[in-house]
Amino acid sequence: MALPATLQNTLRLPVVGSPLFIISNPNLVIAQCKAGIVGSFPALNARPEPVLEDWLERITAELSEYDEAHPDAPSAPFAVNQIVHGSNARLKHDMDLCVKYKAPIVITSLGAKEWVNEMVHSYGGIVLHDIINNRFAKKAIEKGADGLIAVAAGAGGHAGTTSPMALIQEIREWFDGPLLLSGAIATGGAVLASQAMGADLAYIGSAFIATEEADAEQAYKQAIVDHGADDIVYSSLFTGVHGNYLKPSIEAAGLDPKNLPDGDIRQMDFGSGGNTDAKAWKNIWGCGQGIGAVKSLGTTAEYVAKLTEEYQNAKARINAL
Repeated sequence: MALPATLQNTLRLPVVGSPLFIISNPNLVIAQCKAGIVGSFPALNARPEPVLEDWLERITAELSEYDEAHPDAPSAPFAVNQIVHGSNARLKHDMDLCVKYKAPIVITSLGAKEWVNEMVHSYGGIVLHDIINNRFAKKAIEKGADGLIAVAAGAGGHAGTTSPMALIQEIREWFDGPLLLSGAIATGGAVLASQAMGADLAYIGSAFIATEEADAEQAYKQAIVDHGADDIVYSSLFTGVHGNYLKPSIEAAGLDPKNLPDGDIRQMDFGSGGNTDAKAWKNIWGCGQGIGAVKSLGTTAEYVAKLTEEYQNAKARINAL
């Protein structure tokens, strides 16, 4: 499918590193972009509010310097994730800074607002909106989003329950614009499979938690390596919206993963997080079902290099059939 100019010939691998709440930071974003994939972070990770400008200034400056030194292999664009839900009192402030620094990509979540899209379009940026079903996908495009992120079953964080094959198939029946797929993607082969299904780019998050640059405690990183799909629990308790979390972190908080009550979205608070004393994402660790493919800790560059090799090997296997 045709990609906007922002994403054409700028990626060395068709991957977007998804924004990880409280984990993504400038170190991770810059490393992802230098490695040739889109790096992203939630605006709310920059706290208090003035820190966001510091982050944007650093990211844009360091990537610009890198591009000048590496004209033959420049960095990929970066993205800022905005929570559009009414609980986010910072949205207008953070969007003003996205305009000031001309964030190439804005990823919107938990709601779609036309004025947000218009602000991004005012300077030539693009909006990618994450959705969990076909109905929300249509609403996002109607309100002016440029592309979609299909958050399918198995994805980390606030994930849907629809099979990636079914979700991509239904969206592609009416939408030929930029389409990303999220959901248990952690290998180069899975990246190629997402394209075979009709997605333009793969959206990978959980595997990056185990990287050196991620702002996660060491026990969390090691848990990504040590556990697999059977250790993921789907619950709405912690934020009011269903998401996938690591079972051991739920047990460590004194809760029974098999008997979790429903959460209340009206109590959602991204400033402190959650409906219980066990806070998502601080001590209730979000991640997706793809973590079984993560076998070791390492740097972002090392992981992207591994993904790239796997991707090329998968293409070679297909071509040999």
